[in-house]
Amino acid sequence: MKKLGLLRHAKSDWDDMAKRDFDRGLNDRGRRGAQLIGRHIGKYGVSFDLLLASPAERVRQTLAAALPEAQPVWDQRLYLAGTDILFDVLREKGGDADAVMIAAHNPGLQELLFELVPPSAEDALFDEAANKYPTATFAVFALNIDSWADLEGNCGKLIHFMRPRDLDPSLGPEG
Repeated sequence: MKKLGLLRHAKSDWDDMAKRDFDRGLNDRGRRGAQLIGRHIGKYGVSFDLLLASPAERVRQTLAAALPEAQPVWDQRLYLAGTDILFDVLREKGGDADAVMIAAHNPGLQELLFELVPPSAEDALFDEAANKYPTATFAVFALNIDSWADLEGNCGKLIHFMRPRDLDPSLGPEG
């Protein structure tokens, strides 16, 4: 049994449209959301052995605010990665880790939910995550595998799902 955590980057800053997508950081709301979800992750009780992360600036700033002590393994392939790439990176880099976290982007993270969870394991928590996987959301899966090399679709169950707005309603949808 392995555990997989997913952390979507916090709300990004769109004020400077001259910046490349890769170089956009966080806005104030994003920094607040990242700090809040970071405290939640610390209290959740899973110690992640490995943190794999997209090197995009908004992911870097999310991790600096949420998990300042973390030592991510940066992987360029995780920038806007789809599920095939996410699976490849986990199989390649998971090693002996019992629990791995990925910090990256949508739509790949939310699509991973649909790949990992078979219809028989869908429940109210799954429905919540399937509906919307907003910025700075943290999810945890229990995976029915012994080795990351064995990772495949339909091997997981969503066991935790938390959004910043669940912890502080002022961080909910704007407008």
